Amino acid sequence: MTERDVDAELVARVQNGDKKAFDLLVLKYQRKIMRLLSRMIRDPAETEDVAQEAFIKAYRALPQFRGDSAFYTWLYRIAINTARNWLATNKRRPSTSSSFENEEGETFDETENLTDHSTPESELASREIAQTVNKAIEDLPEELRNAIVMREIDGMSYEDIAQSMNCPIGTVRSRIFRAREAIATRLRPIMGNTGDKRW
Repeated sequence: MTERDVDAELVARVQNGDKKAFDLLVLKYQRKIMRLLSRMIRDPAETEDVAQEAFIKAYRALPQFRGDSAFYTWLYRIAINTARNWLATNKRRPSTSSSFENEEGETFDETENLTDHSTPESELASREIAQTVNKAIEDLPEELRNAIVMREIDGMSYEDIAQSMNCPIGTVRSRIFRAREAIATRLRPIMGNTGDKRW
């Protein structure tokens, strides 16, 4: 059974009146949604409030969910729209500085190219690489940043990203390529790599 099948089963149970099934979906995606929203909203308490609001909206809209996209893609869209509405209402600009480090920074694992063993030097280099990647992602235009985060951090398929961003798959591929190029350009001086190798 795939992730999508599991989600579809839980959604069907919620639509048939099983509220506990929705609790399982919240448990499954809460951290992911919180990480997503923390990239837009600086204050952790406000991030939590917006995440809760997004889940409430999703619960209310679930009877209309038909499964044309994956549940997470649908939830992702609701969360992004909820955050944008919150930012507009509160006249705030989206934050791009929230932490990609910790778990997320480790996704971009260039450290293997530096050394085989964990030494103070390798740990410092790893931190420098994570910070460089994080800063490069923060500095990307929103469309490129969202595309690369959905692909590399959230592990979404090109099809799901295209649905989330409401654009053709070719556009998604182009955005991800451009984002990777921008990140690779920032990494080359650290990696001592001037060739075409990408992260």
